[in-house]
Amino acid sequence: MTLLVFSCLWVLAATIVAMLPMRYQYIPGVFLLLAAPVLIYLIGRDVALWAGIAATLAFVSMFRNPLRHFAKRAMGQKVEVPK
Repeated sequence: MTLLVFSCLWVLAATIVAMLPMRYQYIPGVFLLLAAPVLIYLIGRDVALWAGIAATLAFVSMFRNPLRHFAKRAMGQKVEVPK
């Protein structure tokens, strides 16, 4: 039950952050980005493996641009940050 509540709160927080102007999305977005793998692990452990895989695919779809940014930085490529 608690996992369901936390997951729903995460989704609501992600929706609210997505509505903010880009300059205000960075800090809350990083917290959401860091909290997601923990929630995904708990979903996969408590619900089922297929639910964890579905949550992982949804996470990658939602955060594709930040994940691409961090991957480029990790590989040493130049990254342009939007203004």
